[in-house]
Amino acid sequence: MQGLKTDLYQLTMAAGYFHRGMADTVACCELFVRRLPAQRRYLVAAGIEDALDFITKLRFDDVQIDFLRELPGLRDAMTEPFVDYLRNFRFGGEVWAVPEGTVVFAGEPLIRVVAPIIEAQLVDTFLLSTINHATKIASKAARIVRAAAGRAVLEFGTRRTHPDAAVDAARCAYLVGAAGSSNVEAGLRHGIPVMGTAAHMWTMTHDSEEQAFANYVATFPNASILLIDTYDTVRGAERAVKIAKDKLKGVRLDSGDLGALSKEVRELLDAAGCQAAKIVASSDLNEYKIASLLADGAPIDVFGVGTELVCSKDAPSLGGVYKVVQFERAGRTVPIAKFAQGKATYPGPHQVYRQQDGSGDILALSSEAAPAGAIALLESRIQAGKALSNGPDLAASRTYAMRNIEQLPDVLHELEPASEPPYSVTISAALQELSERVSKSINR
Repeated sequence: MQGLKTDLYQLTMAAGYFHRGMADTVACCELFVRRLPAQRRYLVAAGIEDALDFITKLRFDDVQIDFLRELPGLRDAMTEPFVDYLRNFRFGGEVWAVPEGTVVFAGEPLIRVVAPIIEAQLVDTFLLSTINHATKIASKAARIVRAAAGRAVLEFGTRRTHPDAAVDAARCAYLVGAAGSSNVEAGLRHGIPVMGTAAHMWTMTHDSEEQAFANYVATFPNASILLIDTYDTVRGAERAVKIAKDKLKGVRLDSGDLGALSKEVRELLDAAGCQAAKIVASSDLNEYKIASLLADGAPIDVFGVGTELVCSKDAPSLGGVYKVVQFERAGRTVPIAKFAQGKATYPGPHQVYRQQDGSGDILALSSEAAPAGAIALLESRIQAGKALSNGPDLAASRTYAMRNIEQLPDVLHELEPASEPPYSVTISAALQELSERVSKSINR
């Protein structure tokens, strides 16, 4: 029962359609990102499965309806016929979507909804909220995982975002290749490996660092990764080796010059016979810092990334939009487009065709056949309100996403902002012709 997870204007418009005799209008709406953030050369679509699940389960119960009856902005429209409509609401339309983990670019629809206009309207806010957030995090995490060049990346950001968003962020990071998360709920809910050590508080509440390490090893003899930078990092490493010995699985650095310290600690560990012990590094890391550390030869095995990942600090918002592109009423089909500067849209339902030779994507009308050597990205997922399948599990989506990312041209993996679009997205001739025709009809 998630009907109220929306903006009020979705409900006022729904009521308006109902009372003004427009409920039988069928709308085609698409969700896409107008433009990539300056710091992104591609996006990874995420949140798709949650969005599809919401659509098929959207309901309004009596408690919610009673609340809506009392809202000043909606009260006048809450007649018994409209209340009955909400009480019996079920999504009955169709939905097309790109698979979770698909690499996408500006202007390409991630989801297409075709449904009676009230149904298409009421899913608007949730789809944008879910997909904007998840895609933002997955796209940031993909850059971080790529920068780590095969070293493990752990998502450590739970304390830097809302608890519900933290679980979603852990899932998004794992989707694109992170090795695990510190978030325990994400482990339970999604089967993500849960990893972590102890905080500085553990060390500081003991009489000495030696005692803290000894107690930790005694408690976790098979999982002893010790945080060694509470006081003096090198001295902490010496104590870790002395106390844990062959039980030492690794050490964690969380402050200071990570490059220099990791080299010194690595030498110390190896000299003590702890060659198998890993070095875990954290402390406000991002893809730029990770790439720099590795370029300098830092012997770091695992990177823990928190704030920068879950907040997508360099691109903290994603401007996904949900726009109507066509409506059907009384047997008449009307393609719709906006021509406002900076916010133009293309008319009609669309399909994205990806050319397998890497030469780019084609945004076309959904009725167009796939060009030779190209595959369609949008797949039919819901028909007549029913999910066609349960969708892939996270493991399958992860494999798909990582393969998608790995196959990208090298230019898309560069970390610096691009001066011009590094990947080609062209418009089909048929779509261009329709757009010009719609423009002329509006301007007559």
